[in-house]
Amino acid sequence: MRRAAGMKIQQYLALVFFSGASYFTSAASFDCNQAKTVTEHTVCNHLILNDADVKMATTYNILKRLVPMGTRGAIQDQQVKWLQMRDQCRDNVSCLTEVYKMRQQKLDLYMNRIYQQGPF
Repeated sequence: MRRAAGMKIQQYLALVFFSGASYFTSAASFDCNQAKTVTEHTVCNHLILNDADVKMATTYNILKRLVPMGTRGAIQDQQVKWLQMRDQCRDNVSCLTEVYKMRQQKLDLYMNRIYQQGPF
């Protein structure tokens, strides 16, 4: 009985390990296997940055669908400028952390304005 339980645990751990390995290659908002810049590689190699990238990209994509066209264009222009600023951090993790935090706060402000206009 113990041996069977031990085998199940080993199988579970192997599943977690292999699924986690694929998580790190494509968890960012872009395909990490096709990362081109030093910044993109840094985002892919650091879980905190990877998670921040996914959260920011998700918020950004939701927001683009909720706002009128004029605001959408402004948000897209800001995103392009933000990406340029992000890429200046290169492999500086603390710089990237701050840049992602700043962008997420800005996107959250837009989302809060939408929530306040409710009801939904």
